[in-house]
Amino acid sequence: MTENPRARLSDIAEQAGVSEATVSRVLNDRPGVSSNTRLAVLTALDVLGYERPIRLRGQSGLVGLVVPELENPIFPAFAQVMETQLAQSGYTPVLCTQTPGGVTEDEYVELLLDRGVAGIIFVSGMHADITAEHGRYRALVERGLPIVLVNGFAEGVDAPFISDDDAAAMDLAVTHLAAMGHRRIGLALGPRRFVPVVRKRAAFIDAMTRLTGMSAEDASGLVSHSLFAVEGGQAAAHHLLGRGVTAVVCGSDLMALGAIRTVRQRGLRVPEDVSVVGYDDSRLIAFTDPPLTTVRQAVTAMGTAAVQALLDEISGTPAPRDEFVFRPELVVRGSTGPAPATG
Repeated sequence: MTENPRARLSDIAEQAGVSEATVSRVLNDRPGVSSNTRLAVLTALDVLGYERPIRLRGQSGLVGLVVPELENPIFPAFAQVMETQLAQSGYTPVLCTQTPGGVTEDEYVELLLDRGVAGIIFVSGMHADITAEHGRYRALVERGLPIVLVNGFAEGVDAPFISDDDAAAMDLAVTHLAAMGHRRIGLALGPRRFVPVVRKRAAFIDAMTRLTGMSAEDASGLVSHSLFAVEGGQAAAHHLLGRGVTAVVCGSDLMALGAIRTVRQRGLRVPEDVSVVGYDDSRLIAFTDPPLTTVRQAVTAMGTAAVQALLDEISGTPAPRDEFVFRPELVVRGSTGPAPATG
């Protein structure tokens, strides 16, 4: 309790949009308050940083959502699905977004722990970096905090993992392009240290050897690592076009947009001269010029599964410790076409 209970009631009432009398009834766990109103008051408590009365601490609470950025549309898409699912279950999501030179993942975790969160969902966090120390996640588990990790597997962490099937994504993309006559297909990916990148690279080389007859060594020479951004896609496409590719598969939709820009800067056309495939199918990608063929992550299913796993952990019914892998879907649009005729 604060030194000024009256001021506290007024603050909470204002934040929740209800009367002070209603706040008092909720805080004293009295009947006569609808579930929606009760949730609004509890959420106001959490947002304002007040401790809940002991009798109310088992009722909903805050859940942290830690994402690497918001510039890539796939991360807001994941956050939106998870926030909706959490709110429907009576939890208040706290979105933590990292920016270069800003608050780090570890700093966000400390802030969330100070706020007494019921659990944390990490999306493409440090758990996806094979060079990072994963003891930070083991420490959270050891202190009893429920966590769920999305798109990145960390060996030895006793928590549920939710991932897109990177191998299936590459198989879908290469199969699509090979069926249209492409043989020299390039792959534009982000930095090598990320688990999804490692998996995509291996699956791409395997698909190329199976579907085009190319040797694994030659296929690996058609992989270019850059940044998961438009500029990264531009740089990778520049390198791959120099290797004579007629199609480029990209590790994100943003990279694909950069690849298309490079193709056009060289006076070539998409898809007549070079086909481009993205990855994610983030919002508005269908409206690019040309509309982008891409591999769609199962964002809704993955986000829903991540929230359910966390709620199971919070309720004391541990979710299975397997990695739940969701199959993506190829969405064919206008950025891919038949391989250009030679000579």
